[in-house]
Amino acid sequence: MKITICGGGALGSHVLYLSRSLSNARFGVIDNDRVETKNLAAQWFVKPMLGKNKATALKLQMANFFGCAIDASPVRLSKVNMQELLGSTDLVVDCFDNGASRQLIQDFVRETSTPCVHAGLAADGTFGAVRWDRDFVIDHEPVEGQATCEGGAFLPLIVQASVSLVEAIRTFQTERSETNWNIRPGRTEKLET
Repeated sequence: MKITICGGGALGSHVLYLSRSLSNARFGVIDNDRVETKNLAAQWFVKPMLGKNKATALKLQMANFFGCAIDASPVRLSKVNMQELLGSTDLVVDCFDNGASRQLIQDFVRETSTPCVHAGLAADGTFGAVRWDRDFVIDHEPVEGQATCEGGAFLPLIVQASVSLVEAIRTFQTERSETNWNIRPGRTEKLET
């Protein structure tokens, strides 16, 4: 099963790290951002990756730490390259932190009937959610570039949400079931679907 993670930041980097042992999974990651010093507190990157593209850095880290090969797409996802990047994937995992990118993904997966699971965190670190596309409503930003859930204080919630997202991926892969989750600091709730 080919699984493409869209966004290699807080959620995407941890999901890739935690998914490495899923059987019969081939991973790809799409991200055009670069690793910055501020990312080290809440994202799965190491200092030698500073300045590198996030998708490329994740590819290197997965190979160096675990001997895992992943596909890295160090580009911005757009209408122009959407088919090329997502056309052959079996599962899209949306870890982007902005409404415009989420809308691109949602339009594509609905048009192509590609399975997709979305995950997101409140910027203040009070809530996270994992939703399959049929249950996902995009929360559009009133102003582009709003704050995201960054910083070491948010790491426990980021990891909680990442674990829930990996469980959603695993149950889809093994059972073809789609599980939604609500995440709050110290509490994770599986939703009945």
